[in-house]
Amino acid sequence: MAKPGKRIRAAREAIDRNKFYSVDEAVKILKDNAKAKFDESIEIAMNLGVDPRHADQMVRGVVSLPNGTGRSVRVAVFAKDAKAEEAKEAGADIVGAEDLMEKIQEGFMDFDRVIATPDMMAVVGRLGKVLGPRGLMPNPKVGTVTPNVAQAVKDSKGGAVEFRVEKAGIVHAGVGKASFGADALAENVKAFIEAVNKAKPAGSKGTYVKKVSLSSTMGPGLKIETSGAA
Repeated sequence: MAKPGKRIRAAREAIDRNKFYSVDEAVKILKDNAKAKFDESIEIAMNLGVDPRHADQMVRGVVSLPNGTGRSVRVAVFAKDAKAEEAKEAGADIVGAEDLMEKIQEGFMDFDRVIATPDMMAVVGRLGKVLGPRGLMPNPKVGTVTPNVAQAVKDSKGGAVEFRVEKAGIVHAGVGKASFGADALAENVKAFIEAVNKAKPAGSKGTYVKKVSLSSTMGPGLKIETSGAA
């Protein structure tokens, strides 16, 4: 148990907790200190000046990370007939209609994203209490309710990341792996920050982005300069 403690202490000593780092600096430090025996995830957290309890201050969207996420995404699609075949050909892991709804009602949850054609939303809507709390409910605003299921599946598999502000005003997501090149990680981070900035709601007053931090799975968080981060 001593080795992990030493590694964490060394990682903490490598950063200045009072300093605000550029994205490029932060990525380099995180990569240098990601010494775990597995490929650590690089995660971003953004503290926003919004109150998501108000509809006009909700922040949500989707961004296609230029270099992918580094993780395998299992996609479930609600579609019928030709659209179901399109989804399968595009690489969807599970495709169904009423049968898939019943399977999920019985406890099946082996997927990371749910996509649906518009005509299937009456069926999917019956799963609101199951999918909603997990952030899996299809939504046209983030491209998961669409007639173009093939493209939606490809986007999901290729690095599309959904984000949604939590009650405390925080948006967080995985933006890659420690094994990624520094430039690739920095590009992903900047793309995510830019997407959240573009999703600024009409009801946001004062400072929108209050704080941004980057961390690896086993490492400490680094404060990121918010001006010009994207």
